[in-house]
Amino acid sequence: MTGQEAVAYIHSFQWQRHAPGLDRIRALLHALGDPQRGMKFVHVAGTNGKGSTCAMIAAILEAAGYRVGLNTSPYLEDFRERIQINGEMIPEAALAALVKEIRPAAEAMADHPTEFELITAIALLHFRREQCDIAVLEVGLGGALDASNVIDTPEVAVLAAMGLDHTAVLGPTLTDIAIAKAGIIKPGGTVVSLGDCPEADAVFRRVCRERGAVLTEVDFARLGGSRVTLSGTEFDLTPYGPLRLGLIGEYQLRNAALAVTAAEVLRDKGWRLPEEAIRRGLEQARWPGRMEVIRPADPVILLEGAHNPQGAAAAAETLRALFPDRKIVLLLGMLADKDVEGVLEAVVPLAEAVVTVTPPSPRALDAEALRRRLPYGTPGCACLTVEEGVKLAVMAAGPGGAVCALGSLYMSGAVRQAAAALNYGAEP
Repeated sequence: MTGQEAVAYIHSFQWQRHAPGLDRIRALLHALGDPQRGMKFVHVAGTNGKGSTCAMIAAILEAAGYRVGLNTSPYLEDFRERIQINGEMIPEAALAALVKEIRPAAEAMADHPTEFELITAIALLHFRREQCDIAVLEVGLGGALDASNVIDTPEVAVLAAMGLDHTAVLGPTLTDIAIAKAGIIKPGGTVVSLGDCPEADAVFRRVCRERGAVLTEVDFARLGGSRVTLSGTEFDLTPYGPLRLGLIGEYQLRNAALAVTAAEVLRDKGWRLPEEAIRRGLEQARWPGRMEVIRPADPVILLEGAHNPQGAAAAAETLRALFPDRKIVLLLGMLADKDVEGVLEAVVPLAEAVVTVTPPSPRALDAEALRRRLPYGTPGCACLTVEEGVKLAVMAAGPGGAVCALGSLYMSGAVRQAAAALNYGAEP
């Protein structure tokens, strides 16, 4: 089996056909010797910012000298991005070998596992075999019934920003969504929450009390002045003073405060995380597809994964800070099951023009249908392909402008490839 064959096999399992629950992943892992048992974890759930928070926590732990597994979703270009150790993707040969090993156990199950359950099993087995000191796991959807929740009590459960997303699955209110995400809170566990969302905070506090878990909420009074540039974000955080973050955006400061608070809680539990590791980890943290500069000038092109109103509002705030006097063109592609109007309301007012495209997903909203939903009077054009959209957006922005591609991470790979072609001398 090759790496490509392994990925194709994983994609052949459809999660939509299965009822939610942990029985399948438990059965699969048990057949594999329960690799998750005895391992150390940081478990991260949330609506927005959980991927960035995972990346920062993993970078801090790595900077302290630990061997750190990282399991996230989705991927942008290479499936192996989802399973990393100290920033290195799982080798193709290792992925193929693990799929070949897991396949008989998966196919022997009367109720076959889902794609996400297979990926979770592969990641846990890989981290065990490679003797990771600790693994950072990003929840895929919700929390209580997510396959990643098969682990025992983690070193720390981290709850990132809450918002209305996946409401068809998790429920229509913030309370419903918080209840689902609170499922990662284990009896007697240690929890760090971003806070600042009263409906969700009430749920997390209640669940922690009921389960005897120790809760720490981020103290935003520790955050000081900040400066956002195309090379990163500088900010102050008590007691560390000036810090530099490798990620771009005002909204990332809240995620950074969450990551540092989680690191401090880990330190209190005996993990060796000196101040220098926190500083170096934040500076070295990278999270592709989140205000990522993929073309530095003429015009600047940024790739941003915001796909719900909260994320879009945060992205708009950062774009205004970065480009107060520049022409901004949006390259917009969205999935049909997202809050399209909420995203448009957040980002369209800052754009001089909008180019719409169809993300490569069966759930995608057609580019022309998206263009028709733009607010009245917005200059907009629908393109047949992402490549065509990138070229048109670059022409519209001009040498002194900026293009921001956002709305769906599913188009990230195509945007990156089209921008790279421009960088290497192709005419726009």
